Amino acid sequence: MTYIDDREKLANIENKAGMIWSIADKLTGAYKPHEYGLVILPFTVLRRLDCALDPVRDAVLARYEEIKMLPEDMIESLLKETSGLDYYSLNRKGLRSVLENPKDIAGSLRRFIANFSKNVREVLDEFKIQEQIARMESTSSKDSDLLYAVIEEITLDKNDLSPSKVSDIDMGYIFEEIIRRFSESYNEDAGQHYTPRDAIDLMVEILVCQEDRDATKETARTVLDCACGTGGMLSEMTEYMSTINTKVHLHCSGQEYNPETYAICKANTLMKGNSGMEFWDIRKGDTLSDYQFKGKKFNYVIMNPPFGREWKVEEDAVRREAADPEGRFRYGLPAIGDSQMLFLSSAISSLESPKEGDCVGGRIAIIHNSSPLFVGDAGSGPSEIRRYILENDLLDAIIALPENLFYNTGIGTYIWVLDNNKEERRRGKVQLIDASKMYEIRRRSVGKKRFDIERHHIDTIVEAYRDYSDAVYGDGDKVCESRIADCSEFGYVKISIISPIVDENGTPKKNSKGKIVFEKANNDSETVKLGKIPLSSNKDLLKNPTVRGWIEDYMDKEVRPFIKYAEIDPKKMKIGYEIPFTRYFFRPEIPRPSEDIMGEIHELLGKINDLVKELDTFGRKGN
Repeated sequence: MTYIDDREKLANIENKAGMIWSIADKLTGAYKPHEYGLVILPFTVLRRLDCALDPVRDAVLARYEEIKMLPEDMIESLLKETSGLDYYSLNRKGLRSVLENPKDIAGSLRRFIANFSKNVREVLDEFKIQEQIARMESTSSKDSDLLYAVIEEITLDKNDLSPSKVSDIDMGYIFEEIIRRFSESYNEDAGQHYTPRDAIDLMVEILVCQEDRDATKETARTVLDCACGTGGMLSEMTEYMSTINTKVHLHCSGQEYNPETYAICKANTLMKGNSGMEFWDIRKGDTLSDYQFKGKKFNYVIMNPPFGREWKVEEDAVRREAADPEGRFRYGLPAIGDSQMLFLSSAISSLESPKEGDCVGGRIAIIHNSSPLFVGDAGSGPSEIRRYILENDLLDAIIALPENLFYNTGIGTYIWVLDNNKEERRRGKVQLIDASKMYEIRRRSVGKKRFDIERHHIDTIVEAYRDYSDAVYGDGDKVCESRIADCSEFGYVKISIISPIVDENGTPKKNSKGKIVFEKANNDSETVKLGKIPLSSNKDLLKNPTVRGWIEDYMDKEVRPFIKYAEIDPKKMKIGYEIPFTRYFFRPEIPRPSEDIMGEIHELLGKINDLVKELDTFGRKGN
């Protein structure tokens, strides 16, 4: 299913992307290196869309002659049906035919594009292809026609992008390799545009529920990626599902903000068509401020939202939705400098409820850096988001990935798996899997990506997830470790300790009613960890007798021996949640035996004495 399984296939993909990128040689001088992608991306999309029409071109034209007097919307529907795709073209020949009119290449190309269906023209408009045609036309001379050279190069046989030669999945890889090269030339982070396929493969295998693996009747499921980039995650989901169970059909929805990556994703889906039980719905817009799937619910959400991207531009829209009791961001707001937990909240709110009809509920696989594990104090937005997740028993597992796995960052990343319909054995618990050692070093780094998760690593991690035990999996130093924790273990109470005002003898002062007077201006804060206790979003933990007992016990053992008569300010108690992931896998180093250390000290002292004696002897000889 995946490019990491077939190194020869990966090499062919990189080679094909390299051949297409050779167009850059034609652009030298007229374009700066960081601008090459402005031409290469739209012309690659145009070439791909055109190649896919070759087998049906004559049939579409014949059908058009039969129906050309019908209303435009009927013509469009019938021609899409004839092409078997979600678009069509009335061009009698392919893109190379534009070269037949060398004196008016730009005009021929514009007419060629105008003969495509409206949705293709809209995709090409996202790339501003007309601006690039005009720019290349203006740089041409009697001796050199840049537009002619570009079209000639992209239409060579070696750049045949027909679906029979290059699959949808492989085409996605090619687009992403081109984007990576474009990003590098522009000094931009390639990882902003797509996710390594080894990480996606692992996410997909973890995400698909057992019920869909075992389905024996035709079943439709919905999947959403609202930071879909070029559509890699959705494509991998559909390919994987078709591999493990052809009875399950995915309706894929995606949203993307970047015009170029949206256009690539949209172009790829146009070639898939929406016939039968397969369905694709890709929309453009800012997920935080202009969400395109309001009111829709999904069985699966898979996503890699941006890390460290601020949401200041979307602040007004986000805060309005946070104030709405049914809004996506009602659980809490993170710091304005990092929006990734907003995407997490959006994913949670889009899950289909298992209580409605014959639904299996919803599952999420989303990538985060380490910040969402612990950032934010008790009562803060991030802590409240974690609180909602844990008290509603939504968090299924967190998997730590190797560092240096992504193209734009070498930091550690985590897959969060959420499920609103957990199987019985997983209810009230969270599985933590440290898979940070499951990798192989790449022979050649790509950006900051130095490691790959190989097929056998994925198998081991999936085994650990499904086995659901406190255990170690793998061999040698390539192991992953699983730990099972109660949801409540991640909770704590932040308490504010107030001290009595004392006289010169250390006796607490009392007011006229005989009550101790406390110094409220100099409070100390402490955190009291929660133990194993059932959680519920409908109950106030601060009123729970067991929790109050833990707090009093903490005060008696840890505070009052040092501050006699200390009390808690009840108005300032807060519940907080954090996930100290690494603490569950910490292995303290066993200190060396004291006898060994003492022996080494004596040995060193002996050597020092010998050196002193040598110096003393040398000094006497010198005199």
